[in-house]
Amino acid sequence: MLRLARYLKYYKLQVTLGPIFKLTEAIFELIVPLVMAEIIDVGIANGDNDYILGHGITLIILAVCGLCFALVCQYSASVASQGVGTKLRDDLYAHINTLSYKELDRLGTPALVTRISNDVNQIQTAVAMLIRLVVRAPFLVIGATIMAFTVSPKLSLIFFGAMIAIVAIMYPIMRVTVKLFKKQQKELDGISRITRENLSGVRVVRAFSRQEYEKQRFEDTAEDYRRLAVKAGRINALLNPAIFIVVNAAYLLIVWLGGASVGAGADGLTQGKVIALVNYMTQISLALVVVANLVTIFTKAAASASRINEIFDTKPSVVGADKPAVTDPNAPAIEFDNVSFSYIGGERSLEDISFTLNRGETLGIIGGTGSGKSTLVNLLCRFYDCDSGRVKVNGADVRDFTDSQLRSIIGIVPQKTELLSGTLRENMTMGRENISDEQIQRALEAAQAREFTDKLDGGLDSRILQGGKNLSGGQKQRLAIARAIAGSPEILILDDSSSALDYATDAKLRAAIKNLDGMTAVIVSQRANSIRRADKIIVLDDGKAVGIGTHAELLKSCPVYHEICLTQYTEQELLEQETEGLA
Repeated sequence: MLRLARYLKYYKLQVTLGPIFKLTEAIFELIVPLVMAEIIDVGIANGDNDYILGHGITLIILAVCGLCFALVCQYSASVASQGVGTKLRDDLYAHINTLSYKELDRLGTPALVTRISNDVNQIQTAVAMLIRLVVRAPFLVIGATIMAFTVSPKLSLIFFGAMIAIVAIMYPIMRVTVKLFKKQQKELDGISRITRENLSGVRVVRAFSRQEYEKQRFEDTAEDYRRLAVKAGRINALLNPAIFIVVNAAYLLIVWLGGASVGAGADGLTQGKVIALVNYMTQISLALVVVANLVTIFTKAAASASRINEIFDTKPSVVGADKPAVTDPNAPAIEFDNVSFSYIGGERSLEDISFTLNRGETLGIIGGTGSGKSTLVNLLCRFYDCDSGRVKVNGADVRDFTDSQLRSIIGIVPQKTELLSGTLRENMTMGRENISDEQIQRALEAAQAREFTDKLDGGLDSRILQGGKNLSGGQKQRLAIARAIAGSPEILILDDSSSALDYATDAKLRAAIKNLDGMTAVIVSQRANSIRRADKIIVLDDGKAVGIGTHAELLKSCPVYHEICLTQYTEQELLEQETEGLA
């Protein structure tokens, strides 16, 4: 938690003034029992109403001043805690966006969402309590003890005994609940994960009538969280009763011993002083209860801080270069040189992949499920770094590019189409902000999307719902393709991004991409028809390139490719295509 204390430097004034005003309020609170003692011993004992009225006004002034100081402290705590939470959340979000796919895969989306929301809220609460109560509660305990000692050194020994007993009760309870609170935070990750899965996959859940199963799965996880919360609550619930038993016992001793001393006229005790001692004991007991609650709050905050620091300690494995790479206009657009790669804890996803693709050419990538097609384009975009070998773009290693330089060269349409909430224009200008409406319309036309975008009431200002939920699958794919084209990249990657398109639209799309001046295209597809006219085709099988060549060449030389094509064409059609390609 101390590492996150750096965020308090932005609110030095609030962090300084808040405790000072709260401390002043506590001083006034410590004066109140002495004033009450004077009212009892002098005013009431002598029947002096003017004395009682004068000291009563003093009590009102102390109360009003204390309230004003408390409000200033409360305002300072609110400004500082909300400010720290906002800055921490901003920095955490910014850091998460620097992480590469490798780190995001390891941490997981639900855990990141929980940490940026719930865990930061715990830090906010801790900051507020730090300003409001961390100074006040210990000061009241110490101050009340000192004031009690000035009233009666003998009876103040009861205060020391009570505090030792209370600390002996608090320590084991806090020690157990700390572990339970940490487990609670982990269970909260599980609840977030299941909630996110069910909300994002609601169509799949309902399609397979798995509502009851998913409901039970959520209830089981929530029950685990509830069980830990109840267990921690039960143990923590022992704290207040146990403290008040000790406090009430102290009350009895003070009243009993103090009353006996007053009756005997010993130690200079009076009725007012006994009442003052009881009030100081009350202040101490309430302050210790606050301390116990503070321990709980800071325990939760410490667990949250360690989880937040884990994110900050996670460094991206993929970092762009400091200065732009020097490219060679005469070099191939894409070059893979003995590239191998494997995911965390997994087997080889790609092994010894080597090929070149010249500028303006089209590369087709085909293979079975899990053969490494998407992995190959992820390495080309440098979402991951290869384990061995080199990936080059325009003659330079992708590791030598700055992030913005590489993103400006490569436009990608991912396998899973993602549209963001906002206008159609805002989605189209994600690749580059200074894209004109004319460029957007050309991109929409090339992506075969104008047939439906021209019919939208708002045109380019039409609203797109989160995830494009107001569009069909084919419409979303075409908009995603248009978005990539609108940025005018040198290399366009379509990662199985036409699967929702009909064959006619797919053919028009490929023809339009072919006509884009100088653009190098990489098309990943399960359809042989989508890539058969590519200048070069790579056939992947279990992470290995089992064939590289044209459609006709691969039909003769690559059994895997021939087998894939047989699922989509007849033997006679393949024979004709082979003959046509070799002619």
